[in-house]
Amino acid sequence: MSAEYLFYWSMAATGLGLVLIGLWGVLTRKHILRIALAFTLADTGVNLILVWSGFLPGRSAPIVDSSVTQMVDPLPQALVLTSIVIGVAVAALFVVVGVLASRKSGSADIRHMKELKW
Repeated sequence: MSAEYLFYWSMAATGLGLVLIGLWGVLTRKHILRIALAFTLADTGVNLILVWSGFLPGRSAPIVDSSVTQMVDPLPQALVLTSIVIGVAVAALFVVVGVLASRKSGSADIRHMKELKW
C-alpha cells in the first residue's frame, strides 16, 4: 500500500473518528459549552469527510493548466468553505445562547435549564 493511499484512508478514518467523538460528547455531556465544543468537533469531522469525498489519489488541484490532465472535483471544497462559515456562525450562536441561559438559570448544566421559558 502506497503512502498516498494510506493518507487517503487515514483522512477518512480521522473524519469518522471526529464525528463519532463529537456525537458522543453531545449525547453524554451536561455542560452547555462542552456540548457546543462537541458539536463543533462533529462539524469539523463532517467537513473532513466532505473534503475526503472529493479527493482522489493521483489527481491534482482544480487549477486549469495545459499540463494538468486529471483534476479532483472542486465542488466538495466549495461546500466545505460554505460549511465552515455556517459552522462558525452556529457555534457562536450556540455559545451566546448557552452563556445567556446559564446566567439566567445560574448554572451551565443543561439539567437545570429545563425550567427556562423563551
